[in-house]
Amino acid sequence: MGFISLEGLEFFSYHGVYKEEQTIGNKYRVDITIETDFSEAAAEDKISGTVHYGELYKIIEDIMKRPSKLLENLAHRVIEATYQKYPDIASVEVSVAKYNPPVGGVCKWAKVNYKK
Repeated sequence: MGFISLEGLEFFSYHGVYKEEQTIGNKYRVDITIETDFSEAAAEDKISGTVHYGELYKIIEDIMKRPSKLLENLAHRVIEATYQKYPDIASVEVSVAKYNPPVGGVCKWAKVNYKK
């Protein structure tokens, strides 16, 4: 088993509980780590034996384009779509962060981590 990660993915999206967030938009960061057996890819140098980074990015990009109220929902949707595309992976961990969340004070980001 090994781990494959994409870190620091940035998107400008329209998520949030408040109407202003859904209208103005904000910057988000997504990190994802997948645990999987990529021994075939490692031994035979074949992309078919691993998770394709470009396809994984596209999954996340598509989800970030569809508005959601909660970061928790975004993380859940990323995990479910990842398992749908790669059903043989062992686990997925996702973090989704919203920069400068509306908390009434200085806060670099609000972040959720979800693992399944």
